[in-house]
Amino acid sequence: MNKREFKDKVYTELAKVAKAMANPVRLEIIDLLAQGPFSVEQIANYTGQSIANASQHLQNLKNAKLVTVTRNGNFINYTLASESVYETWVSLRGLGIAFNAEVEKVVSDFRKGHHEDMSAIDAQTLMTMLENDEVILLDVRPEEEYHRGHIHQAMSIPIDKLGDSFKKFPKRKMLVAYCRGPFCVYADEAVALLKEKGYKAVRLEEGYPEWAIKGYPVDLSE
Repeated sequence: MNKREFKDKVYTELAKVAKAMANPVRLEIIDLLAQGPFSVEQIANYTGQSIANASQHLQNLKNAKLVTVTRNGNFINYTLASESVYETWVSLRGLGIAFNAEVEKVVSDFRKGHHEDMSAIDAQTLMTMLENDEVILLDVRPEEEYHRGHIHQAMSIPIDKLGDSFKKFPKRKMLVAYCRGPFCVYADEAVALLKEKGYKAVRLEEGYPEWAIKGYPVDLSE
């Protein structure tokens, strides 16, 4: 094998990884699988795809060695091959936000159109506020995801149960909601509902996976 053949082959193999990620649905699936394993039916439901389409996207990711299949009896789940898959997506996302102004505009327009004054805080600020006992932290993802792993000190209040939980929160403290990541709208919805009820509320800029990657305290399922 000469130098040209070597370079053609190695870059071709690496391009397969980039090609597998170069699809909006597959990027959303990677975001979802950062929370833990999901079945194809769950993935289809959360991403608004048919089961057939979700299966095809998962097969693309599997062929690129980005996801793996796990079996639990009759149940088949998909999971990220390693944490580095999500870290790569986070880097790609950051690059897109930094150099493609349309990304930030889409996010800003959506939040302004649906929720006024959608303030957010970063992970370091939240960590300091938790250490000073200044906030109540709400994990508004589905309860199953909370039990797989969550930010230390967070309460599990799924978005569909938030309306039944208002009496639990003292109005003297700031409430911080988080969900799956920066593009997950559960936290936006939670903050809007809390503000309607007179609470001081903000969302965490990112989500549980980013918090964990940065090495901040988490509680994992046993």
